[in-house]
Amino acid sequence: MKYLFLVLLMYSNSIWSQTNFDKAEKLFKENKFEQAQAVFETVLKTNPSDLKTIEYLGDIAGRNKSWDKTIIYYKKLVQLKPSEANYHYKYGGALGMKAKESNKFKALGMIDEVKGAFEKAIVLNPKHIEARWALIELYIQLPGIVGGSQSKAIKYSNELFRLSPVDGYLSKGHIDEYFKRYAVAEQQYKKGIAVGNSKVGYQMLANLYKNKMKEPEKAKSILEEYKNRER
Repeated sequence: MKYLFLVLLMYSNSIWSQTNFDKAEKLFKENKFEQAQAVFETVLKTNPSDLKTIEYLGDIAGRNKSWDKTIIYYKKLVQLKPSEANYHYKYGGALGMKAKESNKFKALGMIDEVKGAFEKAIVLNPKHIEARWALIELYIQLPGIVGGSQSKAIKYSNELFRLSPVDGYLSKGHIDEYFKRYAVAEQQYKKGIAVGNSKVGYQMLANLYKNKMKEPEKAKSILEEYKNRER
C-alpha cells in the first residue's frame, strides 16, 4: 500500500508539472514572458533537470538581457546534454553578449570560451548555420591582436555558401560592408536576394543604402520592392 501511494504521488506530481509547463509555454508564445517565467520557475522546482523548462527560462533571461542568468541556464543545458549543438550555440551567444557589456580585460578573458562554444556547436552539427554566422561576427569585430581575422570570417562564409547559398551571399556582403567595401557588399546582397528572395536580404541591402551609402531613396525603393513581391 505504501509503494502504491508513492507511485500515485509521483504520477500526480508529473501530471501537475506537465499541466503547468503547458500553461507556461502558452504564456511564452503569447509574449507574456514575465508570467511565463513565474510558472516555469515552479515547474523547475519540481523537475530541476527538465531541458525545455531550463531552455525557456534561459530564453526569457536573454530577452531581458540578464546575461548572468542566461549563462547559468544555458550552461546547465550544456552540462545536462553536452551532445546538443544548439545548447552550445546559445551558451556561446550569452557569453558573447556578456563579454560585449564587460570591460575590455574581462571580455578578452571570455573570447576563447565564446569561440569554443560556437565551434563545438558546428562539430556536433556540421550544418549549424547560426553558429557560423556568430563566428563570422566574432572574427570581424575582434581586433587582429586578440584573434580577429577577416580570412577566418571568409572561411566560415564559404562554409555557409556550401550549406545555404543565400546565407553565403549575405554573409559575404556583411563582411564587405563591415570593411567598407560598400559597392561589393551591395552586389553580394543583390545576389542573396536573387537566390532567396528573403526579407533579411532586402533589409540588409536597405540598411546598407540608408546607413552607409547615404541613399535613403534607394533604401525606400528596395523595401517597397519586397512588399510588392509579397503581395
